[in-house]
Parts: sequence; C-alpha cells; structure tokens
Amino acid sequence: MQVYKVQGLRPLRGKIKIQGSKNAVLPMMAASLLTEGCTEIRNVPRISDVFLMAEIIRDLGCRVIFEDDVLMIDASGLSGTVIPKETVGKMRSSSLLLGPLLSRGGEVTTWYPGGCVIGKRPIDFHLDVLRAMGAEILDDGGMLIAKAETFCGTTFRFPYPSVGATENAVMAAVLASGTTKLLNCAREPEIAELCGFLRSMGAKISGERTGTITVTGVEKLFPTNHVTAGDRICAGTYLAAAAASGGEIEITGVEPVVLVEPLKALRKMGAGLRIFGAAGPKARIRMVMERRPTGITIDTGPYPGFPTDLQSVFLAAEASGTGESQIRETVYEARFEAAVRLASFGADVSVHGDTAIIKGRYPLLPGVVETPDLRGGAALLVAALSADGLSVVSDRGHLKRGYEDIGRDLRILGADIEENIL
Repeated sequence: MQVYKVQGLRPLRGKIKIQGSKNAVLPMMAASLLTEGCTEIRNVPRISDVFLMAEIIRDLGCRVIFEDDVLMIDASGLSGTVIPKETVGKMRSSSLLLGPLLSRGGEVTTWYPGGCVIGKRPIDFHLDVLRAMGAEILDDGGMLIAKAETFCGTTFRFPYPSVGATENAVMAAVLASGTTKLLNCAREPEIAELCGFLRSMGAKISGERTGTITVTGVEKLFPTNHVTAGDRICAGTYLAAAAASGGEIEITGVEPVVLVEPLKALRKMGAGLRIFGAAGPKARIRMVMERRPTGITIDTGPYPGFPTDLQSVFLAAEASGTGESQIRETVYEARFEAAVRLASFGADVSVHGDTAIIKGRYPLLPGVVETPDLRGGAALLVAALSADGLSVVSDRGHLKRGYEDIGRDLRILGADIEENIL
C-alpha cells in the first residue's frame, strides 16, 4: 500500500510535462497484434495498466520490450488464444484484445474484464458488433468463448457511443472482407489516435472525428512507429489541483484542443488561462488561480463533452471553493464514491441520484482516507491540497493504474507530499 502524507495550503507553482496517454496507448498495444513484426510506440507512460497489458501480450506468445518510455511489441510469434482470468479481472482494457485476436487467430477464450469499480460497464456492445461482423461468442458463466473464421464488413449502429466498443470494432474491421460502416461511434481523441495509428500500418479508415467511421478491409497490415499523445486526463487532474490550491502552473506535452470543456469549466471557476498553440508539440497551457473556485454546473458526457474521468477531481476542487456547485454524472452511475469520502475532509457534498451538490468551504479539514478507485484517488489528493493540516491518503494501487507518479509530479509543482510504502 502506498501512503501519501499531504501538508495542505501550499500553492502550486511550476512547470510540468504531461505523461503519455493511458487511454491511447492501451488500444494501440492491442492493435499491434494485428501485424506480424515489431511495432514501436514512444512516450508510453510507465503505469501498472501498461505493464499488465504487456504481461497479457507476452503470455500470448509475443515479444515485448519496455525501456524508459519506449515500448516494442513483436507479434510475429502470436500463438495464444486464452487471456488468463486472473489478469483479465484486474483490467477492463483487456477486452480490447478480442477484435485483434479473432482477426489473427480466429478464436479467443477470455472472461469479463475488471478495472475500477465505478458502476456497470458491460462489454455487450463489444460483443454485439463482433457478432454482427461474423463472430460466434458463447457466454459460459462469465467465460467468453469466441470464434470467427473471418470477419465480414457490416453496418452497425452503437446504442451508445462506447469508446472501447468503437475501438474493438475498428480493430476487427481493418482486416475484414468488405467495408464496415460504424454509426454513433465515440469521438474521443484516443479514437482518432488509434485510427491514425492503424492507418500508418496500412489500414483504410475515415470519419473517426464525425461519429460515423468507415473501414475498408485490407489483406495485411505492417509494423509502424508512433509517438503517443499527452494524457488529457492527467493534465486536467493537475489543473484541477492548481484550482484547489491556488498558484500558477504551466503544463506541456498535451494539446489544449482536447481539453476544451475542462478549460471552459476552469475559466468559470475563476482561473486565468493562457493557451500557447491549440495543438502541436510546442503547445502549452499556463494557469493562474488567485482566488477560491467559484461554484459552477457540470454535466459529464461523451467527447466533446466534459470527461467523466475528470468529474471527481473537479468536484474535489469545488469542495474548497465558494458558493454552490452541481455536477451531474451521465456516464457511470456509481462514480460518486470519492464524493462520499470527501466528508473526511469536512466537505459539504450531497449526492442525489446522478447529481452531486457541493457547497464550498475553505479551508477543508485534514483527513485520513483510502482511495476508492483511480480518479477518485486523485480527487482525494486534490482535496488534501486545500486542507489546513496534514492529511493521509492510502492507496492500494489504484493511482499507479493511470499516473506514473502523481506524488512526484505534485512535488515538482510545489506540493508538500511525502510517500511511504507499507
């Protein structure tokens, strides 16, 4: 267990480069199995979900080398068809291997995936679109046995713009016979990055930013090299932390264009923002927070809406603000566990169905808490930054799933955080 001791009321000041995107690199790791040969991905975050996905891919017969931020996957020796239950249970993104493995080997045995417990996150849409393309999938008490002699192009409308299901469908379609048209797709930046990655391998894909993706199958894909985009959720976390603590920070390594809604929310909260370049490697965001966050209203939603992954950290920032805020969660029905635990800091937060009502108070009280999940854990650290005294946040590995080293990064920005391993 990792224990963070946080001395609050220290304004954040400084510059930080944002790590590579977790939600972009995991599907690209899965897509690397679609080709025989060695694919290289750079700017890869050294987080536990990446290490776990690498372990699964190794178990399938592939060669994986991960040094510094460079990940190399040689799928020439892909031979396995079983994704072990013990690893699947730890990570939801393991479901992204279904499409690629069926395309390469024609059969997969796996189980329903795990990850953070933040409500119902079924993979029914994944299974439905794969069935529409020709897969036979049997659910044997939670064990999934899937077979596909070949994938055939089809037209499929998602009932909801699911990110993972969209990614799985695209990966299955790139080697299918004929053309696949996917309607009501997710439009997250990570979808666009995956499609660009696949195009560099020889895939024929269009429309990924429109909600309607068209894929014309090809006979073969080829190894590629790619640099992963910066993690917009990590960037939003540190911006929310600065909103809670006050101060001035500058972040690089992420494109502001993918943070439109969080930046709008920060401006409404009273932050001063300067954007240097909407996109590109030299883009950066400078934020100054000279007052307590003003109460705002946020509704989470699929991109380009406000990201559900930032709901908890913005809620925590508003807990030490002024006035009343309302945050409505429309994506996951059980993502307010962090809101409940903020009571340990003396926060005035009440949950009514899909909406949390926050009445700001400052400073918060020092708290002793344990993280409930990945983003909820980050939210508790944000709350600790605006508490008057020493807070203790214990974490059983949740934070390492999405942040390389959140304690180190916050220290770089001036936070008083000490870490111990128990």
